[in-house]
Amino acid sequence: MSLADLKPIPRDQLEFRWPKTSENPVEERRHRQESLVTACRLFGRFGFEEGTAGHITARDPEHTDHFWVNPYGMSFKHIRISDLVLVNDQGEVVDGRYHVNEAAFVIHSQIHRARPEVVAAAHSHSLHGKALSALGQLLEPLTQDVCAFYEDHALYDDYNGVVTDLEEGKRIAETLGGYKALILRNHGLLTVGSSVEAAAWWFITMERSCQAQLLAKAAGDVIHIDHETATAARKQIGNDDMAWINFQPLRDQMVRTERDMFD
Repeated sequence: MSLADLKPIPRDQLEFRWPKTSENPVEERRHRQESLVTACRLFGRFGFEEGTAGHITARDPEHTDHFWVNPYGMSFKHIRISDLVLVNDQGEVVDGRYHVNEAAFVIHSQIHRARPEVVAAAHSHSLHGKALSALGQLLEPLTQDVCAFYEDHALYDDYNGVVTDLEEGKRIAETLGGYKALILRNHGLLTVGSSVEAAAWWFITMERSCQAQLLAKAAGDVIHIDHETATAARKQIGNDDMAWINFQPLRDQMVRTERDMFD
């Protein structure tokens, strides 16, 4: 074929994946479970777990006051769909064979209750998230990627040990407010999304943004992105659809290499 024969392909004929949900609760449940397991495996691959700490939840599409969560005491790296646990609004396991992390229920139950539009929430003790949280600082507009969180995250400026008190869970949810992310001082990061993919991607890129900020400020004087530009960038890259899209290459990678996830 010569260059003279090549013609532009209409954009509507090019393949591109967009977020979608199923009206069938069985199909949607399976999709959320697959996404949850994929996110857990990614967290394991990226080194986001710290022993038994760390949890990702996905609201059940039919029983919306229940959520699916990774089992307590199991490595992110090994979790399969059959390992997931369904927890009711009292913290009781109603489907599954493992215990649920108490802190997972205390934190996530209050977030899911306060934010009915939130499908998923992710929290773990990732290295750079912990480091930045120890400074009690917010993310600064230093790079294009971090602009997704510009004026869209908050600091929970308190630490009272392991979160086992529902009242503290409520305070965490109140501090999160309508934002997509929270830095828990002396603790770690927490992100939410309208899909499992979005919540997981926000955590992944937030952890990397923490790393970038720590590295940049340790190296010298930083140059901030101005308010107008940072706001415009957030509008372009800071929505859950873009987060879902950014998650897809990672999902594809995991599906090809972690063949036992969806048992």
